[in-house]
Amino acid sequence: MPAFSQATRAVPERPRPTSPFTSTAYGRDKYRYTKGPWVESYPEHGYQDKASPSETYREGLKTLGDFASLSPADQDNKLRSIEKSHFFQLLRQHTIEGMFCDPMHGGNAGLIGWQLVGYPGPQMSYRDEVDKHFGQPWRPKPASLEQTAGRRGKPWEDEKG
Repeated sequence: MPAFSQATRAVPERPRPTSPFTSTAYGRDKYRYTKGPWVESYPEHGYQDKASPSETYREGLKTLGDFASLSPADQDNKLRSIEKSHFFQLLRQHTIEGMFCDPMHGGNAGLIGWQLVGYPGPQMSYRDEVDKHFGQPWRPKPASLEQTAGRRGKPWEDEKG
């Protein structure tokens, strides 16, 4: 496996706490906005950098070298040295998105991210549960949108536009 590929698998494991519930957080980067216009904008207008996310990753991963072969302490030190960079900020954001997104988008395998924070997933209604659990903690097992709806969902990334 090339060093580039090993680093892309190893780096997301470091910025979050180790827990028996954490899983590898991978999203679908190829669906990120990568076309202009590149204008000064507000954060709510989405990704507006001149370099595409994949270009940012390629350049950032070069700075990490053979990251996967480093000891955990050395990996942490390496990440601390780049944590103010645009690459690290993008990597951190994508790791969080992959950890907590609905699995139909390609991350949060086994709903582990939702289990970690106690999120039940998208619920169509809580009406049937209100009287059953009144005044008591209610921790339903997480269910993805596809599980809740009972049919395969179509992520927005797959829409033709």
